[in-house]
Amino acid sequence: MVKFISLSISTKRKLVLFGMKYLILFFSILFLSTSCDNMDPGDSSGNGNNLPEFTDTLRFASYNVSLFGKQAGAIKTKLASAESHVQFRKLAGVIKSVRPDVLVLMEIDYDETGETLELLNTNLLNKDLDGYDAIDYPYAYQIESNTGVLAPVDIDGNGNVSLPNDAFGFGVFEGQYASAILSKFPIDVENQRTFKNFLWKDMPDAALPENADGSSYYTEEALSVFRLSSKNHIDLPIKIAEGVEIHALISHPTPPVFDGVEDRNGRRNHDEIRLWADYLSSASYISDDNGVNGGLSDESKFILFGDLNADPLDGDSYNQAINALLTHSKVNQEVTVGNLIPSSIGGAEHNQSSGDVGDPSNDTSFFGLRIDYVIPSANLEAIDSGVFWPATTEPGNELIKDKGASDHLLVWIDVVF
Repeated sequence: MVKFISLSISTKRKLVLFGMKYLILFFSILFLSTSCDNMDPGDSSGNGNNLPEFTDTLRFASYNVSLFGKQAGAIKTKLASAESHVQFRKLAGVIKSVRPDVLVLMEIDYDETGETLELLNTNLLNKDLDGYDAIDYPYAYQIESNTGVLAPVDIDGNGNVSLPNDAFGFGVFEGQYASAILSKFPIDVENQRTFKNFLWKDMPDAALPENADGSSYYTEEALSVFRLSSKNHIDLPIKIAEGVEIHALISHPTPPVFDGVEDRNGRRNHDEIRLWADYLSSASYISDDNGVNGGLSDESKFILFGDLNADPLDGDSYNQAINALLTHSKVNQEVTVGNLIPSSIGGAEHNQSSGDVGDPSNDTSFFGLRIDYVIPSANLEAIDSGVFWPATTEPGNELIKDKGASDHLLVWIDVVF
């Protein structure tokens, strides 16, 4: 809004002298204001200066929404009639309850046209539904994934090259279980760094799986093309305000299960998480998909999002790589291992008899593990956090009860600038 100052003019002579000048100024400001209001808010590139009003506290969240289908396009088709699907309405209710400013979604099938995210916004989030006020995300970006991308060689060694086991990431079609980001702030897509094509064997001291006799589980031919990232690792800059940029570091490592004694998925999960720890340490070996080496600069501000499929205390993680990340000097350890670990009453209520070592109030999944994360850099001040898991007696429990929205819970942090 443009505010105008009312001037007190004592004589008609002064009015004549100055009136035209202020009239011209008035219409100039009005024209500029109208031009800004008419800027297209849907440009995810962030190239314009169409920034929303900046507030000192912003909320960042990560949510595995389980929006994956059995075939390509299935989720997009369902979202066309989103209001008729109970799960979708509950997911929208969760998001509208927490109201994050930047939200990263896991397990939402890739759609290069962007229509899936447009339908999610238009048919669910932009509407007042079930007593929850609409929320608007003018910037949205779908992230490419290795899932369902068929490798040119026989990865699993069964004599033929076929989906899903010979894909770079497990999937029955290309882009299954992908990720996306919704934001109230411009996303600088042009300056993103992706590591989708980085080869696992190119990581120094990689935890490559081995057979019982010590030989390599994967053939040399397989390792020559085998990508480390089961989905993608991406660094997406977000322009919060003039001179304020946050790097959104997004990934969804493979679950450390569904394998054998070689622990191929557990070891891959370990190194997928380790890649971020090395990226924060500016390791020189890391090369992005444009051939640029190195990691994140020391002065950069970042928030790491994702379903990392690794609990620091429980579960099947190999060698607990998650702990190296949670205790890294570049991360805000109040959020990762301190007093601001995201928690909920519902988690404690639901998982209190699971027998796990970790505090069940920190769990982010119905299967009793803390695996979903929103991790700010040490140079960002976090003031609050949580897991949206209302207890049985709390408002909103109907949204997540019996995995009604997802088998994961939304995790959030508040950062003050």
